[in-house]
Amino acid sequence: MHVGRVMETTLVTVAPDTSLSKAQEIIDAKGIKHLLVVGGEEALLGMVSDRDLKRSWASPATTLSVHELNYLLARVTVDMIMAKTVISISPDTTIERAAHIMQTNAINALPVIEADQLVGIITSTDVMKVLLQAIGIDKDSTRLTVLVRDRIGVIAEAASLLKGHQINIRSLVTLPEKRHPGVYHMVLRVSAQDGERAAGVLRDGGFKVLTAYTRDLTPYLPED
Repeated sequence: MHVGRVMETTLVTVAPDTSLSKAQEIIDAKGIKHLLVVGGEEALLGMVSDRDLKRSWASPATTLSVHELNYLLARVTVDMIMAKTVISISPDTTIERAAHIMQTNAINALPVIEADQLVGIITSTDVMKVLLQAIGIDKDSTRLTVLVRDRIGVIAEAASLLKGHQINIRSLVTLPEKRHPGVYHMVLRVSAQDGERAAGVLRDGGFKVLTAYTRDLTPYLPED
């Protein structure tokens, strides 16, 4: 799936001369974590987060009075604290690529730019929601794990076994096993009512099926 399918297009933007107190009001009222700072013709100038605002707030140990503090906050503007070097992506970026960019750069939101125009924003929460939907965790399902070698046809073999018993695979992902190079966790989700039967079918077909966490994976490793 691509970012353009899931990005937020109803954007909350502020001008660079918006005060910190006003920016915090907007964030609180909208229930969001990031504000996009734009200039003329909605050009993206920077981004400020709820965390940035809180970091810029005075310490509780300040000797300023409430009146003095509010006076200062009304005059400090977002362009003084915003991130001016903003990593952006295009709508045709895949969700997994967006997740990788966020993780690599330790950020939680990406503005989306198309033809030099700001068209959306996607956050780590949006990405996580899509990935969880992709693996079927939001549905009534059972998770089965099979350790397999990285070889041609192994997914087809497992799918064929389940197909032969009219068991539908709702989702399937593979993850490398860190302690055993060349071995992958093949994680399948089937409907909850088919879970026990699916595990039996796979075992009868020669696969070793994990249905719960186990510290020692040795008994479940595929044969060479």
